[in-house]
Amino acid sequence: MKQAISSSGAPKAIGPYSPAIRAGQLLFVSGQVPLDPATGQMIEGDITAQARCVLDNIGALLTSGGRSFADVVRTTIFLADMNDFAAVNDVYGQYFSEPYPARATVQVARLPKDARVEIDAIASYE
Repeated sequence: MKQAISSSGAPKAIGPYSPAIRAGQLLFVSGQVPLDPATGQMIEGDITAQARCVLDNIGALLTSGGRSFADVVRTTIFLADMNDFAAVNDVYGQYFSEPYPARATVQVARLPKDARVEIDAIASYE
């Protein structure tokens, strides 16, 4: 069973994909960039503001899927500049608690809409 999940508290997909999808006992949250859910536009602000927006968008999708940050088992953080790692890590730590999800962080050449950060997540229903 596959079920698409969306939320008025998260931006609409900017392409042919679902913001999140439930498949069995897992909820896959598509990569979120710092878009304002109301306007679909990039937010203003530094990497801290962008990371907060991304995680708020993920939180809205988790809630719509009946999950929370406590249910997240895996994330990937994509950074345009690895020098932003510490700032993003500080914000990330405000949303997650132990046991922390497994995670990878990578620097990429470019992100959609020239965002500085994108994060995806997988949550469990178990």
